[in-house]
Amino acid sequence: MMTRFSRRALPAVAAAVLLAACSGGGGSAGAAPGPGAAPAIGAASSTGSPAGKGQADPALRSFYGQKLSWAACRNAPKSGGADGSAPRCATLKVPLDYADPSGGTLDVGVARIAAAKPGRRAGSLVVNPGGPGNSGVNTVLYDGRNYDGPLRERYDLVGFDPRGTGLSAPINCLDDRTRDGWLTTDNPGPDHGKLLADACRAKYGTLLEHIGTRDTARDMDVLRAALGEQKLTYLGSSYGSYLGSVYTEEFPDRVGRLVLDGAIDPAKPLAETNIEQYAGFDRALRAFAAHCAEQAQCPFGTDPGKAADKVAEFLDGLKRNPLTTTGGRTLTAAAAWAGVMDVLYGGEAGWDNLADSIGWAMTRGNGDYLMAYADSYNRRDGDGRYGVSADAYTAIYCADGATDVPTGDALQAAYARLAARAPLITRHEPAAALFDPDCRSWPFRSPERAHPIASGAATPIVVVGSTGDPATPYANAEQLTAQLGNAVLLTREGEGHTGYGHSACVRTAVAAYLVDGTVPAAGTRCASDPVL
Repeated sequence: MMTRFSRRALPAVAAAVLLAACSGGGGSAGAAPGPGAAPAIGAASSTGSPAGKGQADPALRSFYGQKLSWAACRNAPKSGGADGSAPRCATLKVPLDYADPSGGTLDVGVARIAAAKPGRRAGSLVVNPGGPGNSGVNTVLYDGRNYDGPLRERYDLVGFDPRGTGLSAPINCLDDRTRDGWLTTDNPGPDHGKLLADACRAKYGTLLEHIGTRDTARDMDVLRAALGEQKLTYLGSSYGSYLGSVYTEEFPDRVGRLVLDGAIDPAKPLAETNIEQYAGFDRALRAFAAHCAEQAQCPFGTDPGKAADKVAEFLDGLKRNPLTTTGGRTLTAAAAWAGVMDVLYGGEAGWDNLADSIGWAMTRGNGDYLMAYADSYNRRDGDGRYGVSADAYTAIYCADGATDVPTGDALQAAYARLAARAPLITRHEPAAALFDPDCRSWPFRSPERAHPIASGAATPIVVVGSTGDPATPYANAEQLTAQLGNAVLLTREGEGHTGYGHSACVRTAVAAYLVDGTVPAAGTRCASDPVL
């Protein structure tokens, strides 16, 4: 169901004037980055990337020197951005294998909306909405208004589809009918992960070896150069925070102003990260159920201390007594839990509707609403088609950490910690939580290991953490800030995943940093937007 790199995109925010609601002032991150030819560098990563990679490698010169050919985007909305400016799209050429740049290329889809005030343009702002698997191109085409205000006025908004996603060699291993059963089964069995792994290996072969986050970080540096920027200006959410962290490790001299929202702790191995994430969702489930119990006619009763147990008992019970929904589909426990997770990502704004949806299933046997939430979580459209994000998420995740799999005594200890920290939300299928996704049968074994990332960047980095974030718990943001060294933590108080979409105060602070270089003061805390 969930992943340590949340598959949810950046939440939508109202297109309104950004409010100055933050506490405290801050320092300066220096002059705004601007266009220009970038001098050669040769950054080596702490994980053993060969020295001389990047622009210093003569074999990469043609990639770094390419010019993007912008044209109208296919399937784009009629207008984009607050001023109606039309988005433009292009294709970036990158090496399939950076260790062998002459061995083949890969096309990366890119989209851009020009700065609304070109006379005051500060450069290009690259955004990543999370996942792994979510489309940066679609973020620009359909969610550009999320950045209205100073960011849209001063920056070209640029999104790209990371390897394995969207327009960039998308990974799509299962047909829709097979995926229906694969995602919603309550009896996954020992070969559940192997079914997907075998299908991906048969369809994509060695491509799976070249879609990890470190490859995408290198693509992002090629994109930076193709955009004419000396340094990268970047806003990454959830998994995008991990992508940004890896970039700082690979190219510390190219780090401009970076915002990492909904932070991932790259030092944590697979099992521990999943345990912490499920603990976050278990806490969010209890907060949601307690809120319902304090309202009139809550289907979970009036005792806030027992409401979450009733929710979990009902959802787990669907394993024995599933519901038939409109169209003949079956609401299993796995599907219902996925629907609940979908709403918990978004915070308190969706809690009342979620309570109603669970209530309809509990008291009337109507699972249609929970199934709709499950479809939203699993990216299934009304025609029964799935997007490619599900398989991209697995393929990228496994490329990044397929070796971080506990076995033997370590596995039993991990199950014990999972049961202790997330007893309600993992009771249905503990293995699905711990192995999320299941990389045990994945055909490619990456050399990547969980490790602290120290950026070495001269420009300070802003990390955004939310105290009630279920998918990327707040402690991750604290830990990443400490690892990066030259970084400051901006805190949002409240429920829901990531901070930018939930707080005008955060949006104001982020804009002040990215546009003017004003670094939030240490200890700055922001309130969430009111729940309407």
